Amino acid sequence: MRCSGGPVVGIQLALPVVLRDDVAVADALDSDRVRCEPFMKLSSWGFLVHIVVIEDNQSMAKGIAYVLRDEGHAVDLLHDGQQAEQFLRSDVSDVIILDINLPGLNGFEILKSLRARGDERPVILLSARSETRERVLGLDAGADDYLVKPFDMAELLARVRALSRRRVREPVYTEQIGSLTLDITSRQVKSGGETIEMPRRELALFEALLKARGRSLTKASILDQLYGTGMDVEEKVVEVHVSRLRKRLEPFGVGIRVQRGIGYTIVELD
Repeated sequence: MRCSGGPVVGIQLALPVVLRDDVAVADALDSDRVRCEPFMKLSSWGFLVHIVVIEDNQSMAKGIAYVLRDEGHAVDLLHDGQQAEQFLRSDVSDVIILDINLPGLNGFEILKSLRARGDERPVILLSARSETRERVLGLDAGADDYLVKPFDMAELLARVRALSRRRVREPVYTEQIGSLTLDITSRQVKSGGETIEMPRRELALFEALLKARGRSLTKASILDQLYGTGMDVEEKVVEVHVSRLRKRLEPFGVGIRVQRGIGYTIVELD
């Protein structure tokens, strides 16, 4: 991102951004006095990536989440190791950014638990320790990457991109409804062999509804999947996304039904 208004607490908020353990940086990011506009977009991705950031330093966590969300991705923030361990057992994120020194459970313990139950999601470990021994321990525990603090935000984005590309090369897993086929791995929607272009939020909503086929998704659940937990987004935004997606899907024999007070369900149209 590029922000007007000059340096903020001694750090110019333009990519590359170096994130340090500084509460003032996160406060500045939240300030209404800082006006930001897109500077670097991940146009080569073409889809929304759901990222979990587990970092007990809340100023650093906010800084990471700010930049990732500015790129259009959904971000969940967690600050406690024990809570993160429980959260990761049920969420469906794409990439995990995991600090080593956490209260409750440390990053190594969380990582080992992930791998022990067969969870192969990409994990980037964060640590203030740069010794070779620490890096080896992290990689041997099952991490896909290791980044030493303080780090350049552009480098973190590049590493997340690399891990996301790796997931695209995994075995193809598809879901079908109406005349549409969703490739879960590459997040492409096709009909009759032709790719159907969708904005990232609509694509993420379509995927969420399709995965929940046969049951309803609440507005709160949809917001969490589109924007990440803890984001201050009004539920009316869901209605806008649903309305646009419904119009896009109907020509292919797919509809979205609403049950007031319950949620949204994806269905095949007669």
